[in-house]
Amino acid sequence: MSQAIASQHVVVPAESPLTPESWGKLGMWIFLAADAMSFGGLLAGYGALRAGATDWPNPAQVLGISLTAFMTFLLICSSVTMVKGLSAIRHGNRAGMRNYLLLTMLGGAIFLGLQAYEWTHLIHGLGIGFTSNPFGNHLFGTTFFAITGFHGAHVTGGVIYLAIVVFNGMRGKYSADNFNGVEMVGLYWHFVDLIWILVFTFVYLL
Repeated sequence: MSQAIASQHVVVPAESPLTPESWGKLGMWIFLAADAMSFGGLLAGYGALRAGATDWPNPAQVLGISLTAFMTFLLICSSVTMVKGLSAIRHGNRAGMRNYLLLTMLGGAIFLGLQAYEWTHLIHGLGIGFTSNPFGNHLFGTTFFAITGFHGAHVTGGVIYLAIVVFNGMRGKYSADNFNGVEMVGLYWHFVDLIWILVFTFVYLL
């Protein structure tokens, strides 16, 4: 009995090496973690400046909360279409992936258009600039345009990123067995949406 037990070999499964796909995901997660710290620093700086100022304007009286709430809803909807697009290619539906990603791009493009409208209204309509603010502390405009502009740059990059993925998808690069590129752009887009919810909460609502 003891000899039988001793003769048995314990097979330990070998660890699979990292593939280019897993390296890509790892790189994306590292980038998003670093980017989260950048946004965290901006929001922390905004909070510190606002807490130390006695003439900080009430965002609800200066900013268009209703418009921005719609922009937030739009980005949330674009996250839903992003999920649908990834689910489509996982099931081998390239046309569905393309259509849902195009809807995601449309949501991002409309968001950027509305942000441009908001900036134009604040600058030319209310006189709020990067270093000027007739409603109180001039740092309000500095922090507002820095934070929302930084996020807008990320949305712009996301729309371009999505366009590249859609182009590659139309060329047949992605399938039910190869959807890593779609998954990576999804990670980025969900991150951008989550950051905007934080920006909307801290800059517009509080």
